[in-house]
Amino acid sequence: MTIPLWSLFAFAVWSLMPMLFCVGGFRVGSVLLRRAAPDAWPTHKEHDGPEMYKRAMRAHANCVENLPVFGALVVIAHLAGITSSTVDLACQVTVAARVGQTVSHIASGSAMGVNARFTFFCVQLACFGILAVAILTA
Repeated sequence: MTIPLWSLFAFAVWSLMPMLFCVGGFRVGSVLLRRAAPDAWPTHKEHDGPEMYKRAMRAHANCVENLPVFGALVVIAHLAGITSSTVDLACQVTVAARVGQTVSHIASGSAMGVNARFTFFCVQLACFGILAVAILTA
């Protein structure tokens, strides 16, 4: 597999991490400790829970929202046979910035945490732009 495809795989797997470890851990733990019923989290309302849980929910949603964009760019580049060190690096930096954004989102709601999260998001947008330009100019 190419670096962009491995990067897409890593992004997809990473997108599961907030749900599995933060959200899932909180929910499963609450059910097992009989603090909540399995159906205690309806999809039509804001969820109760600690702030970190709420941030993890939003971090997971943000991963899922950005995965199709990154996926489309990587798959189009791959199908078009576009290979370059710039594309490889943009894909790797995208994944690193996604991890940084998710971690900073879950770790803190402080102004510094929000600024870090925003910075990582901007890096991802720049990488998406680099990939789009690589596709358009190929």
